[in-house]
Amino acid sequence: MAKTAHKTLRRKNIHKNIRKRISGTSTLPRLNVFRSNKEIYAQLIDDETGNTILAVNSRQKDLNEIEGSKSDVAFKIGQELGKRAKEIGIERAVFDRSGYIYHGRIKALAEGARESGLEF
Repeated sequence: MAKTAHKTLRRKNIHKNIRKRISGTSTLPRLNVFRSNKEIYAQLIDDETGNTILAVNSRQKDLNEIEGSKSDVAFKIGQELGKRAKEIGIERAVFDRSGYIYHGRIKALAEGARESGLEF
């Protein structure tokens, strides 16, 4: 098995175990993060109804011109997510790191969301 395939499989297994314990509601949604090589995506999800409440990513037209490193972009995406969540009345969320290590871009996104007022 190739090294990247092994890493992806390991992350998916960790994510499965995390999802057994973490679930989002309309009042306390799940903040899900996906990280690709170039982009970062974050969503607030209500698992009871299966709906995405809010989604922010680095490919959106109003956000894709953010300058800086990938960690800087992730921090700004987290800030934008927190700001938009406050606008629709969401103060708290459950953080779902999707099996990624809480380090680098994942940590930057979480810190950006916390800085803008989202609690988890």
